[in-house]
Amino acid sequence: MNKLIPVALMTLASTFTLSSHASPNQTQLETQHLLTFIKSTQCQYERNGTFHNGTEALQHIQKKYEYYMDDIHSSEDFIKYSATKSQMSGNKYRVHCPGQAIQDSSVWLTDELQKYRSGKDQ
Repeated sequence: MNKLIPVALMTLASTFTLSSHASPNQTQLETQHLLTFIKSTQCQYERNGTFHNGTEALQHIQKKYEYYMDDIHSSEDFIKYSATKSQMSGNKYRVHCPGQAIQDSSVWLTDELQKYRSGKDQ
């Protein structure tokens, strides 16, 4: 009986650890949604003072995504490493949407991720 307690505790601990992170499949689904969201946007993506449409922004973000793939373990990591700021200049990426205030791309994408997770965008 005493031998079962450590095993049960380890099983319980691993369950909590696994449930606190999105599964790789969930992260892939969320990241794919964000990539599609970027591509289809009517907003302009600003990088280092230059404006890009969704398709152009997507091309750049996909390159960064591929480069940082080993560091990305969640959708939040995808946003952080691939779509937040220029690694060269340190300037944040900004999003200009018609009729809305300019916002940092990290906020824009995090908001969309939350909508997706809550089922509003599925």
